[in-house]
Formats: sequence, C-alpha cells, structure tokens
Amino acid sequence: MVALDDAVASASTGDVWLFRGRSLADVAIRTVTNAPVRGRSLADVAIRTVTNAPVNHVGMVVALDDLPPLLWHAELGRSLPDVWTGERQRGVQLHLLRDAVTTWEERYGQRAWLRQLEGDVDRGHEDRLMEVVDGYDGKPFPTMGRLAKSWAVARFRRRAHWNVEAVYCAELVATTYQHMGLLPAERPASWYDPGRFWSGDRIELTPPFRLGDEVAVS
Repeated sequence: MVALDDAVASASTGDVWLFRGRSLADVAIRTVTNAPVRGRSLADVAIRTVTNAPVNHVGMVVALDDLPPLLWHAELGRSLPDVWTGERQRGVQLHLLRDAVTTWEERYGQRAWLRQLEGDVDRGHEDRLMEVVDGYDGKPFPTMGRLAKSWAVARFRRRAHWNVEAVYCAELVATTYQHMGLLPAERPASWYDPGRFWSGDRIELTPPFRLGDEVAVS
C-alpha cells in the first residue's frame, strides 16, 4: 500500500489508476427500494454489470514537464474543473490527479489502486498523447444502452476507430494508449473494459512497455 502523497509524487505519464466501490447487491437493493445512491454508483455498477469487469473506473496519468500530475478519464460527474477547458463538464475530462482521486474516494466511495507504466515515454509519445487530449476532451459519456451496444459490437469487430462521438473510461484509456503506440491497435478501443487494465487480465502492451502490479492507495 502507498500513501496518496507518495503516489502523486511518483506519478508518471501512462500510469493507470483503477477504482472500485459499492457491491452490486448493495446498489441493487438501493435501486429497488428507491434509497439514495451516493455519487455515481449506478453508472459505475452498470459498467461492471455490462462488461463483467472487476473494477468500475479507469484513468490514465498525464505528467508533463513541471505541471502537477493529472488524471485523464471519462466520467458522468462534473465535480471538478477540467484543466484543459477550465470548465466543469461531464464526459472526457483532465483533472488534477490528487483532486480526482480524493473526489472518487470521498464523494463516490471508491477505493483506488495504481499500476505504474514500465518503459520510457519520450517526447513523441507525449505529442501523440496531446493530440488525443485535444481531440477528445469534452466528449460525452455514453448512455448505458449505448455503452452496452458498443461493448457487445466490439467483441466481433477487429478494426480500431478514432474520434468517436461518445467515450467511456476504458475506451478512452485504450484509445490514448493506442494512439501513443503503447497498445496494439488490432482490437477497437471499445473492446476494452476497466477490468482489462486489472492485472488478472494480463493486458499485453507494445514491447518494451508493460504495466506493473496493482498497488493500493491509502
């Protein structure tokens, strides 16, 4: 386990952060009884249900030059200002890493883990990363029906797509990894769910890149 301060201080571009929260049974009971569900748990659990992923959410670190580490991710909430636009928005967002993790833990009730990217990210990788940020920041999060359809169709499609209309968290990370050359483009980005970035799925990056084991963040 690592403290949040240390995790943020050592964050590097390409590191993956994973979040998992309330159980399916708990949210199902709250839904049936019309009890309040904190934060965005229903959307998170819908992702886990549709994709059978062991985690709800995934984001990627952007740590460039002297800027504080940022988290590049897609979510339904707009709790924090987007670093790229300066506005609070739903969908694809770029947040200060510390603020994003704190929000996901304290407001949404999610536990955080990180996986460090092993391999040298050079200026070329960073330039391609910023192309994705420029093209995707602000894109909406898909509806649950669209998410389910996109994930199901991707099981049978082999061609990668660029610049789609709506993006969910794992699709955004996969798109960014593919455009940077870290992840093979043989599968469409929508094929990936948050659980694909958990170590149990053994995601295979483009050599020499690989993701280290999960480390819980306190």
